[in-house]
Amino acid sequence: MSRLGHVTGGPYAPPVPARELTVVSADGARLHVEVHGPEDAPPVVLAHGWTCSTAFWAAQIRELAVDHRVVAYDQRGHGRSPASPACTTRALADDLEAVLAGTLARGERAVIVGHSMGGMTVMAAAARPRFREHTAAVLLCSTGSSRLIAEALVIPMRAGSARTWLTARVLGSRAPLGPVTPVAKRVLKYATMGPGSAPHMVEACARIVHACPSSVRHAWAGVLAGLDLDAGVRELGVPTAVVTGTADRLTPPSHARALVAALPHSLGLTELPGMGHMTPVEAPEAVNGRIRELVTQYVTVTPEDTGAAAPERITEGS
Repeated sequence: MSRLGHVTGGPYAPPVPARELTVVSADGARLHVEVHGPEDAPPVVLAHGWTCSTAFWAAQIRELAVDHRVVAYDQRGHGRSPASPACTTRALADDLEAVLAGTLARGERAVIVGHSMGGMTVMAAAARPRFREHTAAVLLCSTGSSRLIAEALVIPMRAGSARTWLTARVLGSRAPLGPVTPVAKRVLKYATMGPGSAPHMVEACARIVHACPSSVRHAWAGVLAGLDLDAGVRELGVPTAVVTGTADRLTPPSHARALVAALPHSLGLTELPGMGHMTPVEAPEAVNGRIRELVTQYVTVTPEDTGAAAPERITEGS
């Protein structure tokens, strides 16, 4: 089955999954899910950000799936998951719970990795019983819990109401992004990536972002503009590490430092010099290494050890 919105060669071409399935969220939304790697390996669950898709995680899947079971899913309206009128943080939390129920055995725990809106998904789900059942540790990449528009640096103006207003209009625009041209790549690199990002990294991100429907981009931009998940951060009681790029204009490092200060069980902050918002693409070795550390330290029980039952949520083949 073909997949749109990604490069077709090189390290950022999405690997072929071991299996694909569809899980159904609480409101009936259908979510495309991919599982990579050995079924009996320690699990890692990846939640991508705004305007992205499972293709965003190609570098993580390619390296980790050698000896991990890697679960990646398309957020509603993104990638191969159909759009839904319900665009809320509650829906994001419902979706993550559905993915966990559909891919992990009862009592099985994974490292959950969230990038940008994926990290916000984790915060929104932090108090949910199923999330707590299935989460051994968390890695938050390039994300924040509130004041996203006010603190974003994509518009080169002094902080204040004018910059906030203009940032909201730019990020929430309904205009289609159009084809991936050299100019489009320069704009995307400025807004979302570090100045030293290699051309093949920029190309990979541009293909993914430009494939997101403008209506989906606009709808979720509105959610992010009003985001307040500070309470969710305080509910995130599992061991949690944070990664940020020092050149991130969308969620500047101030967000990461605030998260580390508020988390009940913080494992500290990794700052990646010169990296922008797309840290899993820009610095895959660093992100993959942090994921491996979390798995080694916190994922110690397998279904065979506990006699856990198979996933209880009914799933359907895609």
